[in-house]
Amino acid sequence: MKRKYKKSTIIPILLIIYLVAMSYIGFDIFRQGNYLYYFGIIGITLVIILLLHFSLKRKERLAEERESDTKPKDKE
Repeated sequence: MKRKYKKSTIIPILLIIYLVAMSYIGFDIFRQGNYLYYFGIIGITLVIILLLHFSLKRKERLAEERESDTKPKDKE
């Protein structure tokens, strides 16, 4: 059985992987002593990714509800 992953899971995971790579590239900023700037950018980005995740989950839930409402119901 093939499992289909939802956009609300895949996109935030990819963005977190991207954030890790960018954090590694920007590690020189941390070494220069700009701790607040370095961790502030990481923190803000994580909050945005979290908000995106919940937004996509809500969108998927609404689409499923819409789809279930449009399906014909079995006649009794």
